[in-house]
Amino acid sequence: MRFKRSLHHKPSSWIFSCLSKADKNKDDELNPLEVKDFLSLINIKVDDEYVKMLFKKCDKSQSGCLAGGEIKHFYELLTHREEIEVIYGEYAKTTGFMSPQNLVDFLMKEQREKATLADAHKIIEDFEPDENVKGKKLLSKDGFLMFLHNPDAMILNPDHKEVYQDMSQPLNYYFISSSHNTYLMEDQLKGPSSTEAFVRALLKGCRCVELDCWDGSDNEPVIYHGYTLTSKILFKDAIKEINEYAFKTSEYPVILSLENHCSVEQQKVMAHHMKSILGSALITSPLGDGMPTNFPSPEELKGKFLIKEKRLNKLEAAFAPEAAAHDTDVTEEEESSEVEQTPKQAKELSDMVIYCKSVHFNGFEDARKNLSFYEMSSFGEGKALKLAEESANAYVRHNTEKLSRIYPAGSRTDSSNYNPVPLWNAGCQIVALNFQTNSTYMDVNQGRFLVNGKSGYILKPAFMRDAATEFDPVTLTRGEWLKHKTLHVMIISAQQLPKVNNKNSSIVDPLVKVEVYGVQADVAASETGAVDNNGLNPSWNENFQFDVYVPELALVRFVVEDYDVSSDNEFVGQYTLPFNSLKMGYRHVPLLNRNGDLLPSAGLFVHIMVLDAE
Repeated sequence: MRFKRSLHHKPSSWIFSCLSKADKNKDDELNPLEVKDFLSLINIKVDDEYVKMLFKKCDKSQSGCLAGGEIKHFYELLTHREEIEVIYGEYAKTTGFMSPQNLVDFLMKEQREKATLADAHKIIEDFEPDENVKGKKLLSKDGFLMFLHNPDAMILNPDHKEVYQDMSQPLNYYFISSSHNTYLMEDQLKGPSSTEAFVRALLKGCRCVELDCWDGSDNEPVIYHGYTLTSKILFKDAIKEINEYAFKTSEYPVILSLENHCSVEQQKVMAHHMKSILGSALITSPLGDGMPTNFPSPEELKGKFLIKEKRLNKLEAAFAPEAAAHDTDVTEEEESSEVEQTPKQAKELSDMVIYCKSVHFNGFEDARKNLSFYEMSSFGEGKALKLAEESANAYVRHNTEKLSRIYPAGSRTDSSNYNPVPLWNAGCQIVALNFQTNSTYMDVNQGRFLVNGKSGYILKPAFMRDAATEFDPVTLTRGEWLKHKTLHVMIISAQQLPKVNNKNSSIVDPLVKVEVYGVQADVAASETGAVDNNGLNPSWNENFQFDVYVPELALVRFVVEDYDVSSDNEFVGQYTLPFNSLKMGYRHVPLLNRNGDLLPSAGLFVHIMVLDAE
């Protein structure tokens, strides 16, 4: 067969069989469609733009097909990874291939993984594409590259992809993925409201959604951003969509944060809709018998909805009539003096508020003395950040017993986002962001909740669950939280970075930033130089070092930008993950686009080392 003769080198026999399969019309040439088939057969993901570019580069005869040496050239351009060849060469000690023992040596020495010969045999079985090589229990360079590209060998610890944390602790012991103005698709002045916005947030693992409720016509409450030109949706339609999509990404509880501006009459309608649509999934009385003294756990609340709202009296009143004193509570907007007092509350709605009763915050001392565990306050970002800076330890202690919800400043009319990290550092659980707005801080939020099965719940470190904790994220005195590590990052190369705009001339000039988020002492960033005109396989081989003092709260973000000498760099892709979920050694880093979705074939190749600093 001509394919075999014309390649002039000795690629593995599996390549030939794939070439033959892809060559549908058996003319010993590959047209663009057959090239696509070939790529899928050799299990290589390539961005369409790069396939076109490589095809053009190799089609010297300009015939629209690749033949002979052109195919060889195409395959070499596609698979050439000098850095992989160097690493593979270091360990391929058995007649130019890796033996199971060579592979064990690589995994233990470079990847810092416990590995046995049985593990090595399994990897060869799963990833070696050449049956002849596999039969000899060896791993070729192609097999080695396929192994390094598999999701479990990438930078994120595969054990952390599943729910791996204890989910039986009280609800307030967790960071909870939370959204603000969830119904909005765009900005909060004139953007459209849509039930689709709830679907998007819930599918991203959000566990606390916000509904701004107002009187509508025909006695049907509506949701929109009051006193603005945002469009309106029916409350009942929103509840239907929430009911359908709430537990598709995560089975753990969803909090419905109601911002209620409705008349008593329409509040009754709201209560009716929630009861009839959500049914038994709606928590309308405490779990167990008698008055609870603590929150139930996410595990106990699986598949359940909680209402966050005002309540006419304390929950204790349901168990002891003398505790039935009438409370006057407020909405978020009243706290920020944006609107007048809301009307009275319907008993039907009030009675649905069990574990998340909204109350005014009158200081930590008052909260400790006078508030029950289920009475929670909402804080505007300005007030919350001030407390997190000036009274950090008091805030951490408050959040060991109560829930806190943070929401963006009213001045953010463009629905931009604030930095959630200082508020997580203070133990705040429900740090609500505008999910509809792509931003660095949304990326960081996605990174925080990337792990633990994307359940939307992340267990706070033990030192943030102890009511007598001395932890202060600002002053950082000595304590169990201090586990000083040195993070060494080598940015080696990138593959198939997408163009950031559609001009033909716009090949990216990529640079990579590495950012650390966490307590103030850990916040840091470094960046590589830019590589001119190369998105296919740029290489840097640049080293960075970071000190991380509180690893349990730290996040690491990799950002690729297109360097621009005359204006701001343009975003290409990013990936954020918790520091404690990093895998060491040579790792591929997948890249996400601005919406937080995977860029199919783009990625970074890095080397990671974490060492004890002491």
